[in-house]
Amino acid sequence: MTAVSPRLEKVTPDTVLAACRLEVAPEQRKFVAPVAQSLAEAYVHPDTAWPRLIRDGDRVVGFVMAFFDVPFAYDDLPGAAPRSGLWRLAVAAGEQGRGYGRFAVGAVNEEIRRRGGRLSTVTWHPGEGGPEEFYLRLGYRKRGLTGDGEYLGDLELGD
Repeated sequence: MTAVSPRLEKVTPDTVLAACRLEVAPEQRKFVAPVAQSLAEAYVHPDTAWPRLIRDGDRVVGFVMAFFDVPFAYDDLPGAAPRSGLWRLAVAAGEQGRGYGRFAVGAVNEEIRRRGGRLSTVTWHPGEGGPEEFYLRLGYRKRGLTGDGEYLGDLELGD
């Protein structure tokens, strides 16, 4: 398959149902929340959440939600600087392996840079078939477990 040109678009009244219908592979459901839940969280956190559809041509192929400059307080990092990064990433089951996830992460990281950030953060649930290897291949470093039992990773973005 040749990608037309993947792009990120805002979720609109015309695309919200397509977004909510997006499903990952059944074995991945334990690793990512449904898009409808992400959109509900974006609705109640409008100053934090940055939800976007991943589209290729007319097709909705995925969903990504980022956050920017959110303060994080971990026991081992009191007073840590605010963080930016990936909150959610879901690529439709039939669209995986085509570079859409890599594209979305890159686009989020470009937005972080545009806003003056130099570090991208992501968390993921551990487990076989989960996204850990994907994030590690993109250069994220595993930093440890959060209080929620997710791994925390980060990536230096540079200039």
